[in-house]
Amino acid sequence: MMLALEMFRSLPRHAAGRVVGGRMPGVLSGFAAPLRLVTIDEPRVDRPGWARLRTRLSGICGSDLGALSGRTSLYFSAVVSMPFVPGHEVVAELLDDCEDLPAGTRVTVDPVLTCAARGVDSCGACAAGATNRCSRITVGHLAPGLQTGFCKDTGGGWGQQLAAHRSQLHVVPEGYSDEQAILIEPVACAVHTALSARVGDNDRVLVSGAGSVGLFTTLALRQLTPAGEITVVAKHTHQRELALDLGATEVVTPGEVLRRVRRSTGAFQVKPEYGSPYLLGGVDVAVDAVGSKQSLETALHATRAGGRVVLSGMPAGADLSAAWFRELEVVGSYASAQREPRGEGRGAFDLATGLVAADPVAQLAKTVASYPLHRWREALDHAHSAGRLGTVKVAFDPRSSR
Repeated sequence: MMLALEMFRSLPRHAAGRVVGGRMPGVLSGFAAPLRLVTIDEPRVDRPGWARLRTRLSGICGSDLGALSGRTSLYFSAVVSMPFVPGHEVVAELLDDCEDLPAGTRVTVDPVLTCAARGVDSCGACAAGATNRCSRITVGHLAPGLQTGFCKDTGGGWGQQLAAHRSQLHVVPEGYSDEQAILIEPVACAVHTALSARVGDNDRVLVSGAGSVGLFTTLALRQLTPAGEITVVAKHTHQRELALDLGATEVVTPGEVLRRVRRSTGAFQVKPEYGSPYLLGGVDVAVDAVGSKQSLETALHATRAGGRVVLSGMPAGADLSAAWFRELEVVGSYASAQREPRGEGRGAFDLATGLVAADPVAQLAKTVASYPLHRWREALDHAHSAGRLGTVKVAFDPRSSR
């Protein structure tokens, strides 16, 4: 038997979180959280290519908080199976030999449950290496689940053990701390976002949001693309220095972003009779790294006609008039691919592992805050306030009893 945090279906709690979670995040770690600490059976592994893992650290992601708050779209209800143990940002050690990897190997987990993991013939996307676009995430020998941490059969990192397929495992290099390793998966997502943006030589780029998604995307844009000026929108003062360290040209507050972009690009600003101002002209590429209505609106309203807007944060509802009127190309960026088409054939995890070794990220890793499972309410409170408190990542350490 083992300890795990389990998310369960509760319509009353889902409704309560949806109504008040945005205004009172504390309810999401209190009565309204559809989460419980349970003792459950350890995972069984009875198929070739699968192994048991002992969790060392597992991050709390914005998508996890969205699911707990009821803000996740019902669109995703068809591709999860409940009850499930959350946690898709995972660094763990193998408890079993797994093909070429011996027991005891420290690994990170690519959470997407692809055709290989499900034991079915590769779909077109998986065959091309675009594993994040797998079309068979509801079939095979596993229950439906777009990722580890959203599937009842695999477990997740918010438990002491989970199961994973060899295709998901990436060896953590010698010398990396667990805190560095836990950043590899979110940085891999940022790598995919930066490459999906198809940034041209010296393009002006706007990153709307300076949480972990925005900061890591800024790093990937600077290191992996020919971007020119990169402007980052940040709410909090401490995020300014972090963004500049990771490659931003300038950092602006939400209230001044249009004015600053207008000044640097020569755009015109117009103000509707009722509604938010927007630019005629603007940056070449914008990344919404939050997923809120405000951040997406900022990205749409600051991008020139014919430009590109990349949705990196899980999107909330927003007025898409700008996309229609200015003929913007709106691009989704979900998870990461095992073979990035603009990554010279390399996978996002390989590229991310190199970026995590860079000094600015290694320094950020030292700020990772970890909690034992029984302090989950405190951990979620911290994660909800991470931006304000200056924490880039909050994680669970299921080994700890502190």
